Amino acid sequence: MSKRSAASQQRRAVCPGSYDPATNGHLDIIDRAAKLFDEVTVAVLVNPSKTGLFTITERLEILREITAAIPNVRVDSWQGLLVDYCRQHGIAAIAKGLRSVSDFDYELQMAQMNRELSGVETLLMSNNPAYGFVSSSLVKEIARYGGDVKNLVPGVVCERLAEKLGHPDS
Repeated sequence: MSKRSAASQQRRAVCPGSYDPATNGHLDIIDRAAKLFDEVTVAVLVNPSKTGLFTITERLEILREITAAIPNVRVDSWQGLLVDYCRQHGIAAIAKGLRSVSDFDYELQMAQMNRELSGVETLLMSNNPAYGFVSSSLVKEIARYGGDVKNLVPGVVCERLAEKLGHPDS
């Protein structure tokens, strides 16, 4: 089998998100997806109408650091339709985590639209109950007020939040 046809036979998925910041819940979904697929791309989706706490470059750096131990994970960014990213990179599946019923309602609609637009399938993975209440927004709010987020995010994220917000014990 040629190198090209072997690459086209790989099962590839993308785990999209803003990752501002990445949480233990995100890392759990990424790790579990990496066990199901030959290659997983963690894609930081760029929304020019939103200003994040971390720049896109910082998010990419953090994600590369926290996924370094998972050999089949790569990190990238994308602005535009996720299905266009999938087409350009030969990705057949989107892997996303679900924390609640409200997540399911929204993600089901997106999954159906993405399949209609491109044929890309979506794998909706139930969250680890330990992270069901964790969101990037809540983490940022807690950290802004000096709260302890050590059990909610990987160590490097905790350090970066402390640096960014000036709270040594975030």
